[in-house]
Amino acid sequence: MPRPRRTQISVEDTPYYHCCSRVVRRAFLCGDDAYSGKNYDHRRAWVELLLFELEAVFAIDVAAFAVMSNHLHVVLRVDIDSANRWTDREVLEQWHKLFKGDELTQKFAKGELVEAHEVHRLKHSIAIYRSRLCDISWFMRCLNEPIARQANQEDNCTGRFWEGRFKSQALLDEAAVLTCMAYVDLNPIRAQLADTPEQSDHTSIQLRIRAALKGEQPKNLLHFISNERDNQPNGIAFLLSDYLELVDDTGRIIRSDKRGAISINSAKLLARLNIPHDNWLKLTTEFGKLFHGPVGTLQALTDYCEHLEKRRRHFAASCQHFHSN
Repeated sequence: MPRPRRTQISVEDTPYYHCCSRVVRRAFLCGDDAYSGKNYDHRRAWVELLLFELEAVFAIDVAAFAVMSNHLHVVLRVDIDSANRWTDREVLEQWHKLFKGDELTQKFAKGELVEAHEVHRLKHSIAIYRSRLCDISWFMRCLNEPIARQANQEDNCTGRFWEGRFKSQALLDEAAVLTCMAYVDLNPIRAQLADTPEQSDHTSIQLRIRAALKGEQPKNLLHFISNERDNQPNGIAFLLSDYLELVDDTGRIIRSDKRGAISINSAKLLARLNIPHDNWLKLTTEFGKLFHGPVGTLQALTDYCEHLEKRRRHFAASCQHFHSN
């Protein structure tokens, strides 16, 4: 039985979440459809474009993504601090980029006078919108619903496009975050849709590599910010170069027709994450099978379950892969 979303998402425990949505019907509705002979790859571009439009509206960062032929992966970071720093007018300006709001919110956003008896209702609306703008469920709703309508219009049909609600996993520590990001970025290579990460279309790793060649980082993706330090900006506390090398090394090992090994730099990063080489390969190739719930070390999983008053630690055995023997 599906668990309520409120029992899966706890920003107090972690701001990072892995979300996955799959399409319904027999056809590969975002790629080659062998049944009809049509190609729907252009829909993958729809998803990527809308994903970045939403990233600019919500107080939610995109750490990794992969738009596959019949499913979508995203790794998201909820930025509560940014949402709380927005002024009331900024909250409405962000919300009105997606929704009309009502006459009262439109009036306030334009700088028009609000009557005294309307202030309480206005404050209530702003509080609701502020909460929604850092809510993963609203983010995924705003991503999936427009794509479904656009695809159904193109197919001249009605009904579901996505398979029920999206799946969500809490990523409880930095090892879980990097492992899940690598798993998402390597999806096309595991599916034999690409030979190398830079050839993996509609993925975050391709964008990171292209930007890195220019000495930059993609503005629409959560940045790597090297090691943790005081007054640091939001980001992933690792070197981008280390992560790219680790993903490249792992991709070569996954490809049975290519020679590959974990390099010295990648080995150092795995040592910092406390993950043995063999465990890393298993995690990045079988992540979807190993975990259907929160991901992290046993201690992180225990703390998370206790905080949410869960009586059982599901997938505790799989979490042991994050520890050295």
